[in-house]
Formats: sequence, structure tokens, C-alpha cells
Amino acid sequence: MDINTLTHAIIWLAVVGLIFYVLWWALGKIGLPEPFNKVATVLLVVVGALVLIYFLLGLIGSPPTLRLR
Repeated sequence: MDINTLTHAIIWLAVVGLIFYVLWWALGKIGLPEPFNKVATVLLVVVGALVLIYFLLGLIGSPPTLRLR
């Protein structure tokens, strides 16, 4: 892995992290009723975890392709 790839990966991770932070902050400011707020928070955490796993798998090689059949 060369320095350009690593720099690109760090910038990508910082931008995605900033997007998820703003979404997390917005969920707190919107003030949804309790069941919807909890569902939205859990959904945001699950999507964030999947993006992070996909990113980490990309560092060790090519990310796996999704086959929906």
C-alpha cells in the first residue's frame, strides 16, 4: 500500500465519519418520538458498522461483491 492510497483512505474515512456524526447530531436535534428515535439510532449504527466493515475489507484486498439471488 503506497502513501497515496493510504491518504485517500484516511480522507474517505474522515468524510464518512463526519457525515455519520452530522446525522447522529441531527437525530438528537429533531426530537422524534421515542420509538422512532430509537429505531433511527439503531439503523444509523448498523449502517455505520456496515460501511466501516466494507472499508476495512477494502484495505485487505477488494471488497466482496454482493450477490442477491
